[in-house]
Amino acid sequence: MRHGADTQLIPPQPTTAQAFAGGPAPLPGSPVAEPLKPSAPVRIRIPSIRVDAPMMRLGLGADGSLDVPPAEDRNVVGWYGGGTPPGSKGSAIVAGHVDNAQGRSVFYDLGALQRGSTVEVVRRDGRTAVFALDAIEVYDSDDFPDDRVYGNSPYASLRLITCGGGFSEKTGYQGNVVAYAHLTEVR
Repeated sequence: MRHGADTQLIPPQPTTAQAFAGGPAPLPGSPVAEPLKPSAPVRIRIPSIRVDAPMMRLGLGADGSLDVPPAEDRNVVGWYGGGTPPGSKGSAIVAGHVDNAQGRSVFYDLGALQRGSTVEVVRRDGRTAVFALDAIEVYDSDDFPDDRVYGNSPYASLRLITCGGGFSEKTGYQGNVVAYAHLTEVR
């Protein structure tokens, strides 16, 4: 949610060229690595948009929606701890703020990612799960595809979520930017 400091800043939005042609699936020709045993993530790196941030566990709010990291911490990313850890079989859900009252936050440039971009998640077990971006899409809040974003995956996949779409001074961001990725290697 936009919290105010610089209301003239508009975060990058993905183009239709970065969206899936069909449904969520790895890019053609991209390797798909074997999933890892579960281990909590501790850090996320997205070199192309200069993200290098610690990760924290998130739960669900009273209304059943995914909690978000504390708005005042501009460089922290959360993962849904009740679900799949990044690198394990299934869809790992990761969320970060686009901005806060002080300005840009960790996922401000998420909408600028391109297919094939690398996302690295350092795990508590000492391994780094390396993902390749398959697509990035923007959805209106009223038309958010829960099954597409949160649905299970037959391989190790990652969903990166932040606020996006249109912005209203009265109600904030009108949607979400979602990046879809799959595990390609383990270091």
